[in-house]
Amino acid sequence: MVWAGKSAIEIAAAVRSGDVKATTVVEEHLHVIARRDPGIGAFRLVREQAVDEARALQKRRDLADLPLAGVPVAVKDNLEVAGEATRGGSAATSEAPAPHDHETVARLRAAGALIVGLTNLPELGLVAFGDSAYGIVRNPWNPERTAGGSSSGSAAAVAAGMVPIALGNDGMGSLRIPAACCGVLAIKPGLGLVPPPANDWDHLTENGPIARTAADLALALSVLAADPALAEAWRAGRRVEPPPRMLRSVWADDDEVWEPQPPPDSPEPFDLRVAYAPQPLPPGLRVDAEFKAAVRGAAETLRVSGHTVVEHERSLPAWLGPSTIATWLVRAAEAVEGLDRQRLERRTKGLARTGRVLAALKLDGVRGRERWSGYGADQWFGRADALVTPALAGIPPKAGRWGERGFLRNALTNVAYAPATGPWNMCGWPAVAVPLATHSSGLPIAVQIVAPPGGEPHLLGLAAQLQAAHPTLSPPGFAR
Repeated sequence: MVWAGKSAIEIAAAVRSGDVKATTVVEEHLHVIARRDPGIGAFRLVREQAVDEARALQKRRDLADLPLAGVPVAVKDNLEVAGEATRGGSAATSEAPAPHDHETVARLRAAGALIVGLTNLPELGLVAFGDSAYGIVRNPWNPERTAGGSSSGSAAAVAAGMVPIALGNDGMGSLRIPAACCGVLAIKPGLGLVPPPANDWDHLTENGPIARTAADLALALSVLAADPALAEAWRAGRRVEPPPRMLRSVWADDDEVWEPQPPPDSPEPFDLRVAYAPQPLPPGLRVDAEFKAAVRGAAETLRVSGHTVVEHERSLPAWLGPSTIATWLVRAAEAVEGLDRQRLERRTKGLARTGRVLAALKLDGVRGRERWSGYGADQWFGRADALVTPALAGIPPKAGRWGERGFLRNALTNVAYAPATGPWNMCGWPAVAVPLATHSSGLPIAVQIVAPPGGEPHLLGLAAQLQAAHPTLSPPGFAR
């Protein structure tokens, strides 16, 4: 059997049962990476030592208890992996190897995952493009287009079938944007559910998973959050307590035992009040007509699935956009502190320079962020349990060395195609990107679903229902 292209749940079940060795799974995936990645550029570093780590995994006494036993995982190169340098897409960062795994990486390993490589991102994760000093991450659907960003390589690696799950993070859409560009799923958890990166941009950034199926996404999120009940949340839109006699939990020091089950033909029915907003952006920001149609299609799918569906006709407040942009630019200025400015890209220096000016003028977005997170998001959202919006406003821009271009061109292009995700970082609410259709350009179309704090189970359940009605497709040339 060929294991590259199988789901994480399928791989882990086979490794636990002894139907396949973890070494075989990893070797197959490394072979696929070697064959496919030269045309994509998803990886900065491929870890051949993952084969030795797979051999060690096979000897673990708790192998039969591991929810991610033998599953190959890629990690965004701004999260620490012990023994590897964490470059963050920048030539200005340290070459010294990390002494310890980041907590999210440690949780993946504890659950049996095998880290096969570190994925590329734009310098310091500042933009929604996929280029850096380490190369250009190209979209598997069309190599002439960007894979998005900043979790560029992680999304591209999953879309191209090089890994079933990847780890990234999201500061202004950096999980959802590349997932939407590449036609895969990603979830930005709400504030405090998953341990954040070391530099979390003043609580704007959350670590989260990328996967091809809602079931895999839920399983990965449950490991990252140390919450086994989330693994089955995709079935019925709620946390599901583990059954009484399955596998012992690796997340906590308790005696709970459980095992993720193979996905059934479709998720279970449940009933939420779902709002949809085909054009939630303020005047001046255009949404592609096909993207708006996808939101309406998602709403109809969820209505047929049994939800109460209503249209949300109000645009996001006009003041939120400038506050979000100012917050982003000030974070860029902070991100370069302590780095050799001579080794930074032109784009990064321009973003940081603008951010320093805004901070000096007290135009840092703080008041807008406090207003939105304090009461504005609640008021605008209304009484819905979840909201469906476009994930992007337009198709991904051309791939290229955007880092060599100036501030204005990068900022305008970034805002024009990916303005819909940042507001939900500003208030810390969870959101998921779900591929739904194919654009006339041949690129995927995704919707974003947002929920109030604690709504991750709703998001997973809704994502599963959309995926059951609109199965995720593979990019041309990457069929499984």
